[in-house]
Amino acid sequence: MAAQTPAEPAPARPAPAGPAPVGPAPAGPVSAAWPAGETLAQTTPSPAWANERAEIIHRAVLTIDSHIDWPIRQSVNPGFDPAVGHATGAPGSGQWDLVRMEAGGLDGAFISIFTPQRGLTDEGYGQAAALAHQMIDWTEQLAAEADNRVGIALTPADAYRLEQEGKRAIFLGMENGYPLGTDIGAVQAFYRRGIRYLTLTHSKNNQLGDSSTDDHQDWQGLSPLGAAVVQEMNRLGMMVDISHVHDDTFWDVIRLTKAPIIASHSSARALRDSPRNMDDNMLRAIKENGGVVQLCLLGDYIKQVDQTPEREAALAALSEEQAAWLRGDLSEAEVMELLSQYRAIEAEYPKVKPTLADAIDHLDHMVAVMGIDHVGIGSDFDGGGGLMGIEDVSQMPNITQELLARGYTPDDIRKIWGGNLMRVFDQVIAIAEQTES
Repeated sequence: MAAQTPAEPAPARPAPAGPAPVGPAPAGPVSAAWPAGETLAQTTPSPAWANERAEIIHRAVLTIDSHIDWPIRQSVNPGFDPAVGHATGAPGSGQWDLVRMEAGGLDGAFISIFTPQRGLTDEGYGQAAALAHQMIDWTEQLAAEADNRVGIALTPADAYRLEQEGKRAIFLGMENGYPLGTDIGAVQAFYRRGIRYLTLTHSKNNQLGDSSTDDHQDWQGLSPLGAAVVQEMNRLGMMVDISHVHDDTFWDVIRLTKAPIIASHSSARALRDSPRNMDDNMLRAIKENGGVVQLCLLGDYIKQVDQTPEREAALAALSEEQAAWLRGDLSEAEVMELLSQYRAIEAEYPKVKPTLADAIDHLDHMVAVMGIDHVGIGSDFDGGGGLMGIEDVSQMPNITQELLARGYTPDDIRKIWGGNLMRVFDQVIAIAEQTES
């Protein structure tokens, strides 16, 4: 989820009880889909054939998006039904549901358990933990009610099995360690509920470490508790996610971790100078660590695009309310009003967004720095993601088409779409098992 103005702000506390959400192969080259050793240079297909070939490849590989923020949207709009389809771009439609996931050939996704952050107090931690558990409940309910279409995945093997069964895989990731509070035992408690990666911070410093977008540092990197959390995640087999963290926090994690790490939704700082993105030294460090960086499809992290003065002024007028939302200080009614105002601004002054091609430029750069084995896709849909050419999960094949047009091979595309992330996940699990033994 973006640290900036969200497309649909989240509530400051758990939504009241109401309508609940309704209903959720081997990793090697998919050689049956194309001749072994084939390259684009050998085929140079026409545009029409390129589309058909892209579809064949897209359907043949395991496709995983490492970051979708559906639950926080659900807390804003408890009447939303993620089991049915919603029109792309329609008011309140969001960017993910099972129908669009199926239409876009997306085999699996890490659903983000994101909670707004209040003060670093027991009360704040408790409220965040309650909302996190509620979001997990919603996700489990969706999987139970649509069990012929989707299943909860806890390991890469689960994702490949569900793909073979014709079902979608839902993993759980937690964005922001804030709900852990100060109890190291909470890491294992959330692991037992299915959380398989933890983003250490969000837009503000928390009890685990410093954020990339706060206006000061509290810890000069990881806190002592944050260091213990990283070690506990290594022990359990939970992936450490360094998207959103301060550079100092990142380097502390690199020095401490015994397992490969991930950036679930980040881009290249060399192409867009944002503290939320990763510089080339960080990219090289993740390569050395054996980890993976998942390309974020959020425009502010892709390319600076000038907006109309009217849009900028309208958003600036809501800056205080936005800051209050990030602190978790707004009531539910105030959040709904803020959401209404954002929608009105979007309708009158639509945001000018970068393109999918601009985003793939970032991936090209990361491949040049890190190699093909350390990149993937983390859209940040429902948390600010979405670009011209890829507005929601139904349009995921456009990524495959762009990769194919740029000369990526089918096996490259397999790695980008899920093979790399699943390899890292398997390695994290293996290291945890070795530690236990």
